[in-house]
Amino acid sequence: MIIEVIVISSLSALLAFFLAKKMDKAKYEIYVSEAKAKAKAIEHEAEMKLENAKSKAKELELEAKNSYEMQKLELKQEYENKLAEILKKEEEIENILKEHYKRDEELKKVIKEIEKEKEYIQKQKEKYKEKLQEIEKVLSNAAGLTKDEAKEVILKKTEESLREEVAHLTRKILKEAEENAKKKANFVIAQATTRYAGEFAGERLINVVAIGDDEMKGRIIGKEGKNIKTLEMVTGCDIIIDETPGIITVSSFNIYRRQIAVETIKRLIEDGRIHPARIEEVYNKVYEEFEEKTKTEGEEILLDLGLSGAGIHPEITKLIGRLKYRASYGQNALMHSLEVAHLAGIMAAEMGGDELLAKRAGILHDIGKALTHEIGGDHVNIGYDLCKRYNEPEEVLNAIKAHHGYEEIKSIEAAAVCTADALSAARPGARREVLEAFLKRVTQIEEIAKSFDGVIKAYAMNAGREIRVMVEADLISDDEAVLLSREIAKRISEEVTFPGEIKVNVIREKRAITFASAS
Repeated sequence: MIIEVIVISSLSALLAFFLAKKMDKAKYEIYVSEAKAKAKAIEHEAEMKLENAKSKAKELELEAKNSYEMQKLELKQEYENKLAEILKKEEEIENILKEHYKRDEELKKVIKEIEKEKEYIQKQKEKYKEKLQEIEKVLSNAAGLTKDEAKEVILKKTEESLREEVAHLTRKILKEAEENAKKKANFVIAQATTRYAGEFAGERLINVVAIGDDEMKGRIIGKEGKNIKTLEMVTGCDIIIDETPGIITVSSFNIYRRQIAVETIKRLIEDGRIHPARIEEVYNKVYEEFEEKTKTEGEEILLDLGLSGAGIHPEITKLIGRLKYRASYGQNALMHSLEVAHLAGIMAAEMGGDELLAKRAGILHDIGKALTHEIGGDHVNIGYDLCKRYNEPEEVLNAIKAHHGYEEIKSIEAAAVCTADALSAARPGARREVLEAFLKRVTQIEEIAKSFDGVIKAYAMNAGREIRVMVEADLISDDEAVLLSREIAKRISEEVTFPGEIKVNVIREKRAITFASAS
């Protein structure tokens, strides 16, 4: 029995050993297959990452290539702009040198003539001495006089004979000196007033626009200057781009026109798309917004004055807002009108008049100034006709004409407006005569140009030293444009008083516009 148990146990142990070994082998094969599957998965994932890396590398390569091309184009454009500036500077230097050489030649000629005159005078002096010595000898021999006595006799006779000639010559010299003194004095005064007016115009007639990067200057100028020409044509302002970093200057005597130009340029810089068509599009949008803005501002002013329900016509309301962009003798027209309105209201109330009616007359007494840049004529008559057309009260019409003495004062309200106007204008530092005279001159120049047939627009540029005239291409030919420029220049010379020269630039442009409709 013991032997049987031992044998059975041994067999059981062997069987268990073989079974365990077989199970271990099966597990090993499972582990191996799982490891192989994981290895394949890792290999597949590595291949996918490699493919993604290759694709990303291609994208980065393409992006770097595009960036390189963009930088290359920008550098090329900058190079062309700099080259154009250098060529322009070289041309200016050549012109200066030519002028210098010309003046040098003229100076040499003058020096030669002076030398000749000196030689001639020296010869005449020598001849005079010789003649004098001969006369002295003759007199000494004939009269028995000494040399000194003969000299005294000759000098007395010479003095008597030349006295009349000397007097005539003295009067002539004094007259020439007086005339030259007047010319010199006028020249000095003209130079002083011109320089002062230039500085004053620089303070009051320009706006500076920050552009950030100087690269933007080249984009604003555009290829062959097309962008800046379009800007100046549509806005009617002078766009000045110089070496001052980070800014450009907008110049115009018309404040309203100048503010529209400034806002147009700011939006173009923000947008980044700067080309002629985009410039016109942005300008038209800004112009419409300004027109709406002036109406809103006019409504706010009437509300502040307590006249929002007074039934003032919307067109007049818009013109009240536009007074903000008009100056009279250096004094802002809107601020002046508000001063007059408040003062007139207070005085009318004190005198037993209608306070609101006086304020209404005060705010409208200079309303014609909002249109003097567009309509020729006196602001009093323009304002009177405008208010009469829109049925303003008789007291308002009387105040408009009476504040400049066009008719007698007929009401307390009109009297209050006239007094308030005088007080506002007489306030120390309120007005400057020089600016108003300048504005009248450039406005007159524009009106002369607009009076010719075929003229669409006319803008005074460069502080009144240039007038740019846009004409209708269908009505004015190239030859007629030349003739028109001469006729405008002739009328300006005859009718306007101005220092220096005014350049008349007639621009004729033909445009063809067609719209494509959807089928």
